[in-house]
Amino acid sequence: MTAKATAAPPITRQTADELELRRWTPEEVIAKKLLPYRSARVLKEKCYRREVHCHLDGGRISFTAADIRAENARTAVVPLQRVAA
Repeated sequence: MTAKATAAPPITRQTADELELRRWTPEEVIAKKLLPYRSARVLKEKCYRREVHCHLDGGRISFTAADIRAENARTAVVPLQRVAA
């Protein structure tokens, strides 16, 4: 085999519009660390209980960029304001 045949395929950059339409599986969300959960199983259980933003199209769980942004905003901690003494 030549070096050209063993090279990895080129990486294509996705545009912002393509990323808005992309849907991630729970396994991809955990692997990319897009949400603060430890395992895909925990994330799936929360989806079935409707505790996180997701899509349940035909029984398959998927996440859009908007779902991930909404879930991150929902779980954000707001800092406490200091009271002037």
